Amino acid sequence: MKASDIMTSDPCTCSPSDSLQDVAKSMRDHDCGAVPVIDKGRVIGIVTDRDLAVRALADGMRPDTKVGDVITRDPRCCSADDDLREVEQIMTELQVRRVPVVDAAGCCVGMISQADLARAASDGQRVSEREVAIVVERISAARPGSFERDTEQKVNLWY
Repeated sequence: MKASDIMTSDPCTCSPSDSLQDVAKSMRDHDCGAVPVIDKGRVIGIVTDRDLAVRALADGMRPDTKVGDVITRDPRCCSADDDLREVEQIMTELQVRRVPVVDAAGCCVGMISQADLARAASDGQRVSEREVAIVVERISAARPGSFERDTEQKVNLWY
């Protein structure tokens, strides 16, 4: 099974110059918890509802703060043709719940989330419930000190 088989196509995106309030409204309006950050057509980062709460709100940032100040830069992406196992490996290695899907030029064409994996399993597609459970377990496993380290570096931690 390929990433394109289960990805959410044409996800909402934002730019690094958008405000935190604008991206929060987009998340609300599009019922999503992560938004790829696009600059010059390419994915340069990702911002999540957790970033807004933990990196922005908890640190006292204002609603007009730019998204570029809280994003996780250079997120690990996959292509639409990647095997689903590769996407699962990205999720488990980096303990992330969402992976942007990009084309050859780095433009965002979709998003794959834990929920997409779960839907694929419940629809009887070639993803087993056990496989989804293993991915969720590995994503959720505690890594001592990981939050503090990754938040400080603002890399490789998005939910």
